Amino acid sequence: MSTRRPPPDPIAVLRGHRSSVMDACFHWSKPLLFTGSTDGELRIWDAVQRRTLASAWVHSTAHGIISVASGPSIGNSKIVSQGRDGTIKCWDIENGGLSRAPSHTIKRNSYHFCKLSLVKKASEYLERLEASTHKHHAESSCTVDTNSLDNTRGETQRSQLERCEQLEDDQHAEGPKLIAVAGNQSSEVEIWDLNAEEMCTRFAQNSINSASYDSSMARGMCMAVQAFIPSGSQGYLNVLAGYEDGTMVWWDIRNPGSPLTSAKYHTEPVLSVKVGKSCNGGVSGGADDKTVMFHLDHAKGVCMIRKEIIIERNGIADTSIREDEKIFATAGWDHRVRIYSYRKGNPLAILKYHTATCNAVSFSSDCVLLASASEDSTVALWELYPPQQTT
Repeated sequence: MSTRRPPPDPIAVLRGHRSSVMDACFHWSKPLLFTGSTDGELRIWDAVQRRTLASAWVHSTAHGIISVASGPSIGNSKIVSQGRDGTIKCWDIENGGLSRAPSHTIKRNSYHFCKLSLVKKASEYLERLEASTHKHHAESSCTVDTNSLDNTRGETQRSQLERCEQLEDDQHAEGPKLIAVAGNQSSEVEIWDLNAEEMCTRFAQNSINSASYDSSMARGMCMAVQAFIPSGSQGYLNVLAGYEDGTMVWWDIRNPGSPLTSAKYHTEPVLSVKVGKSCNGGVSGGADDKTVMFHLDHAKGVCMIRKEIIIERNGIADTSIREDEKIFATAGWDHRVRIYSYRKGNPLAILKYHTATCNAVSFSSDCVLLASASEDSTVALWELYPPQQTT
């Protein structure tokens, strides 16, 4: 007789969307959840009371929303949405409400399924940056000219690439808010400054130092991106990109003409690439029958497989690694959410609620909740393996 516990049921199911929910993400510091659907509706949910706070059709019904994103790299009161037509909009959020018009809009004629990526900073690097910021404010007289904040962008004379590279701009000024996204040429990856609404640089497939130009072009469309700043990169942006043929390519922005490395871990399109909080490894999922756990060594410029997890049914639409790097989740085409140990890759649970494809999974920053979004128009909230309380 089996002694294994049955998988838990969701603690709540959020209903309100009228079509497939393509993406979900928690606010990085507030108890808010953002969801976007194929009819262009963006909803803001109270993650504690589990009710809708605001709802608006922010992209056209014809194009819908494929991605929503929140993170410290764009600020505490911002949310970004991405339409199927490539249009990216940045919204202000106050008291759970949504601004009437976007504060920034990037219009692009790029039709693809690749979700944008905000910049994830390594926890070690982020702590050093915050310490430097606190030191700067302590040494100053705590007087900041607000006009200089507003005019920083206009006074900046650096080139586009330099603006991308100088992520540690003046500590008292609002620096660039960078995002990575598949390019107008579907095989390329572009880096955009959300504040300036300008492209900084691009990584093109034909720059890949492979055996031949034809072999690099055979990689096909860019299907997934992850922008991050590993602790060994001296604060410079890095990007992982997953391609249609199953290849993953790693770039450092200091050398956009030549990637650090590339590896083919999947036999079908890579649909999700995520790195953990430490930015020294992550997980990827694709249209094949495997989930790959990998390690990143920036000093050597190598990406190595930690573990290859074979699944029963093909298709992983999304992955998410919890902030404490204890567990990670995958969203399956088979309607299932799977939970694994991030350290060893052991399967821990299979969550069954949704009646259609799971499109997205997202952990809350406090490691308490997991949200899963589905084609069945619902969003399920789960409580799994609560983090240990520190005293």
